[in-house]
Amino acid sequence: MKNLFDLTGRVAIVTGASSGLGVEFARALANQGADIAIVARREEKLKEVQKEIEKIGVTCRYYVCDVMQTDQIKSAVEKIEKDFGKIDILVNNAGLGLVDAADKTSDEMWRNMIDTNLNGVFFFAREVGKVMLKQKYGRIINIGSIHSTVSMKGMPVTAYCSTKGGVLMLTKSLATEWAKEGITVNAIGPGYFALGMAEGVVADPEFAKIIEFMCPMGRAGQTGDLDTTVVYLASEASKYITGQIITVDGGWTAL
Repeated sequence: MKNLFDLTGRVAIVTGASSGLGVEFARALANQGADIAIVARREEKLKEVQKEIEKIGVTCRYYVCDVMQTDQIKSAVEKIEKDFGKIDILVNNAGLGLVDAADKTSDEMWRNMIDTNLNGVFFFAREVGKVMLKQKYGRIINIGSIHSTVSMKGMPVTAYCSTKGGVLMLTKSLATEWAKEGITVNAIGPGYFALGMAEGVVADPEFAKIIEFMCPMGRAGQTGDLDTTVVYLASEASKYITGQIITVDGGWTAL
């Protein structure tokens, strides 16, 4: 039987790939044979990740890019297409976290949140989508959150929820627009993981109690818990799935 999860010969972009979940996604795709273009703002961190990914035995190149700057996005996508010859997979992972009361959220913070978590996702998908439309093939995976679909009592996450809810509807809309062009667009909704932006929050003893209470599995997400989901959505195994969000949260949103 053909290995539907084999990504050998595919080219994947992972944004926000200098740390946290971005590194996890890049590593998971590389382990299935994909060549990787990692994108983030911190060049030194990108160099470290590049070395790690290359040890797997695939090609990995890094591109310094701020997803709040559309000119940098366009330049990065053009360079990636030129360097690799095509773009098969986009993991739109770059994001910003914020826990602050709505009445204390500044204009600047609100706009930064929108620019990073929503505008950056759209503009990267738009530029990569142009390449995929030419190819008549593509897999776009937007990283949402459990807060794409639910808020959280006692935790002020209005700005964050607003952007991640927008990511879900952006995913659905792009999916319907490009469904007949060989492009699937889906989202992953991680719960709380002991990685990246949420690492400090999860490490807090009081919040650990909340996770134990709210999550049926009683724990935060760990390294490897998202690997099969991103590989699945990037592969031929998911070719008839588009416009969906797969929530990976230990059962949190099942309550």
